[in-house]
Amino acid sequence: MNQLLTRIAPTPSGYLHLGNAYSFLVTKAIAEKFGAKILLRIDDLDRDRFREEYVQDIFDCLEFLEINIDQGPRNLQDFHQEWSQIHRFGLYEQALDKLRVDKKVFACTCSRKKISQLDSSGYYLGHCLDRKIPLQRPEVAWRLDTLDADLIKLKDIHERMHFEVIPEDVAFFVVRKKDRLPSYQLTSLIDDIHFGVNLIVRGKDLYSSSIAQTYLAEQLNLADFQESRFFHHELMKGPKKKKLSKTDGATSIKQLKEDGKSLNQVIELIGDYLGKPFQNYDDIKKTIS
Repeated sequence: MNQLLTRIAPTPSGYLHLGNAYSFLVTKAIAEKFGAKILLRIDDLDRDRFREEYVQDIFDCLEFLEINIDQGPRNLQDFHQEWSQIHRFGLYEQALDKLRVDKKVFACTCSRKKISQLDSSGYYLGHCLDRKIPLQRPEVAWRLDTLDADLIKLKDIHERMHFEVIPEDVAFFVVRKKDRLPSYQLTSLIDDIHFGVNLIVRGKDLYSSSIAQTYLAEQLNLADFQESRFFHHELMKGPKKKKLSKTDGATSIKQLKEDGKSLNQVIELIGDYLGKPFQNYDDIKKTIS
């Protein structure tokens, strides 16, 4: 069996919060349980929200959480020189070009407001699919044609197979945004293939993304990704039962550290949010089955 490689893949768009810490600790626990190595992959293509202090915060949080990284950047300088997504832009462009040549994508001019007006669900249902808008037109998004998608196979961490249809929230998903930058769904897939990631740990809110990226791998003939194993952990909810978010000002690890909290105290706080009696990292490990 191939060496298992999982990854921690934060976005430097804000200070990491308790939800991020829980996801990182679950990833560490799964890596230990299955003998996997851990890659640090920082998703930094969103340059509007990128700040160097957020990248440094990632390194600081991993140190605080006592998570050792096997592959990936070790510091800010190393990240800029070798590991930024900017260095892999050519790979994303190659994937987009293949989708274009193979006629797997169509151009879309719809705004979020228009999508909501077209369907009260807020989901995009293929309005531009037959409009034949030129892909080269300025300020169009490229969407993947998922109309004829068959059942998509996903393998869990125990190698059990699950069969899924494309969910409405990722039907005809964007692979190139209106600003001409590749989308998260495409860059995440290409990065995982590039680094050889084959054990993917995510929150349950990204289950649809796992299905979308597996389908995208089929369209790009990336068979290796289709052998990946997936684990989707539960989400931490804030006081209003909403997923914790950097933009919502969720409690940051940085602030908790500055308040003098220890690692075990942070883990206890994670347990409080989840309704579980966590006292230390071993208690999180026990929940992995």
